Amino acid sequence: MRGRRDWLAGLGLNALALALGLALAGAVLAPARAAEKVTVFAAASLKNALDEINAEWQKETGKETTASYAASSALAKQIEQGAPADVFISADLAWMDYLADKKLIKTDTRTNLLGNRLVLVSAKPDSAVVDIKPGFDLAALIGDGRLAMGAVDTVPAGKYGKAALEKLGLWPAVEQKIAGAESVRAALLLVSRGEAPYGIVYQTDAAADPGVKVVGTFPEDSHPPIVYPIAITTDSRSADAAAYIDFVKSAKAAALFEAQGFTVLK
Repeated sequence: MRGRRDWLAGLGLNALALALGLALAGAVLAPARAAEKVTVFAAASLKNALDEINAEWQKETGKETTASYAASSALAKQIEQGAPADVFISADLAWMDYLADKKLIKTDTRTNLLGNRLVLVSAKPDSAVVDIKPGFDLAALIGDGRLAMGAVDTVPAGKYGKAALEKLGLWPAVEQKIAGAESVRAALLLVSRGEAPYGIVYQTDAAADPGVKVVGTFPEDSHPPIVYPIAITTDSRSADAAAYIDFVKSAKAAALFEAQGFTVLK
């Protein structure tokens, strides 16, 4: 009986050693598997188009991406704090410049990818179309409600929106009516849910949400050009990051971006 107990004890120890070995092997292999994916940090307004493009990338290459969408400001700060992103796509030049100044992107991989337009949206399908120009009484249109837009100090869409309102002379009348949101998609949601009667978003966001109606388009010369730059981060460990950017700049990806309302920059 003693020999049997010893054998069973030995079997248990062997099983434990095997389990520990497998666990350690898994711990070693997990990062390797994760490294095979291209981790993309992208402006919230890119979600619909980029999800489609990432699906096409996987279909063609058999490789996966992990995409994180948020305001460009939030993503840039996360990269600065060491978040493991391989590729960054910003909704404005300023936040890409921010990372470039801190040497957190590979500047030789940087390129301007897309353009967009700024629009005024409403959740009411019967809302009248308006002509956005100097003297337009936006405050009266909003009434006692709020104007939803990205946070005007940090979120690119919010910064573009504030610049347009200032250029058109509308800012002083609506400044106290602003409902600042953490991203342009969050601002869009405020309108879509009826929590704000109007909002300023990109035309691509408006096209992605059937719950809103575009009632006006801001003149292009009322704000800085809306440009989406793309670059590989300095700390990227992905061997596929450059190939991924090439795919995002391909004709196939361009068609998907354009279908969502983006302008593809040559």
